Amino acid sequence: MLAAGCGYRLAGGGSLPGDVRRIAVETFTNRTGEIGIEAVITNDILYEITRTDKATISDKNRADAVLTGMIRSARSSSISHSAAHETSEERVTVVVDVRLVSTGGETLWSANGISASEEYAVASDNMGTEQNKKSAVAKLSGRLAQRIYYRMTDDF
Repeated sequence: MLAAGCGYRLAGGGSLPGDVRRIAVETFTNRTGEIGIEAVITNDILYEITRTDKATISDKNRADAVLTGMIRSARSSSISHSAAHETSEERVTVVVDVRLVSTGGETLWSANGISASEEYAVASDNMGTEQNKKSAVAKLSGRLAQRIYYRMTDDF
């Protein structure tokens, strides 16, 4: 009661813009060199939408709106070193732009520069490091999808 009286509410508690009930989600466009990142992020977006029961996933022809996204960057940077020129841990940061457009072509919501980061260990071999990076991307993708969904359903 107190929370409702003071104007605070849980993130993602609003409805989709434009009273959208059926939403199509296109596979995000990948402008990075990270192979497969578009499938990981798109699947996490689908999960966030279906988890809340505020809209159903639909094909583009029957949807009220279509959600599209572009993965602008996926960059890694060193965050710790074990020796002067030896990286022991890196952070990958993914940045996306997202847009929800009605079937009539009206932009109902959009956001640019939504990002998430995750750290991962640098292994002694490239294959191990790539596997750790993929795991980090999978973790950050869930948080990124949640941020996108919460911002899209924020009625403020």
